[in-house]
Amino acid sequence: MNIPRKTPDEIEKMREAGRQAAAVFDMITPHVVAGVSTGELDRLCHDFIVKELGSTPAPLNYHGFPKSICTSLNHVVCHGIPDFDKKLKHGDIMNIDITVKTADGYHGDSSVMFVIGETIQGERLCRVTQECLYKAMAEVRPGVRLSTIARVIQAHAEGFGYSVVRDFCGHGIGAGFHEEPQVLHYDGYAPEADAELAPGMCLTIEPMLNAGGYRTKVLRDGWTAVTKDKSLSAQWEHTLLVTDTGVEVLTARADEDLSFLSA
Repeated sequence: MNIPRKTPDEIEKMREAGRQAAAVFDMITPHVVAGVSTGELDRLCHDFIVKELGSTPAPLNYHGFPKSICTSLNHVVCHGIPDFDKKLKHGDIMNIDITVKTADGYHGDSSVMFVIGETIQGERLCRVTQECLYKAMAEVRPGVRLSTIARVIQAHAEGFGYSVVRDFCGHGIGAGFHEEPQVLHYDGYAPEADAELAPGMCLTIEPMLNAGGYRTKVLRDGWTAVTKDKSLSAQWEHTLLVTDTGVEVLTARADEDLSFLSA
């Protein structure tokens, strides 16, 4: 398996891509409220990425995807398509997945869960999913195998009675939107795919947890993946750099406390 390792120049370009992805979330977060349409959120993100950042929304026209961000609502696992007719309401949970491609051609990929109003079940699922991401991030350092990260996620998720989606995974990232390796979030690696992390590798970790079973299906639009049992689903994602001693979170947001990574 040929896993790219970034040069110092490429790492700087990845840092900029990560900063831009985080900046989009800083901009869009105040707009994620009951009554707003997912189509409007897409429009705002598109305009910010293009006009303010001078970059490109990577999902737009990627293998035919029709919008600039993904908005995955309630039982949608991932790749939800924004729609001006779909308005958020109290009790919803939603993932926004944003990937920026900079003018230099490098990608920053991140996703965040939003809870609209109050929902005890939804809030708990979102919290545990974010904990899975953070626990996985804490394992990232040279010499660690991908299967170690997967087992940490699966153990924490299943400890709360949730299932881990098998049909989608994290990935390497750089000048390519999706590069090697595939980053599973459950213990399912074949020996030849269980890569060992090394400095300079960039990857996403993006666990998807379901309140019910792990099985998914893709709707007729060819993109929207939903839980087969219509249970709630949540996902969090960061783009990460493996450093000489640990991990750098390239898409870190200002509202996060990541001090546990340096403890």
